[in-house]
Amino acid sequence: MYLRLLDEKIASSFLPGYTLGMKTAVSIPDDVFERAERLARRAKRSRSRLYADALGEYLARHENDEITEAMNAVVAEAGQSVDPFVVAVGVGVLGSTDW
Repeated sequence: MYLRLLDEKIASSFLPGYTLGMKTAVSIPDDVFERAERLARRAKRSRSRLYADALGEYLARHENDEITEAMNAVVAEAGQSVDPFVVAVGVGVLGSTDW
């Protein structure tokens, strides 16, 4: 790991335009590209930084989806038994809560 970081630091020092991290190519609609370009200029960020930040925000917003799916699978596997006492208490709590 240390050698890889060292190699990347050396490469970024000697190779103009070399960036750390994964490089990839994606196709996006022209209008989205133009809007992203304008935002990158206004925010004084590189295009790569803008796209990385945007993807990071999108992934953070959808992280809970995996947790919900896993919990749903556990509930489906365990079965859904309804305890009348739990239902009554839940209704009572919800009924007395200010929304």
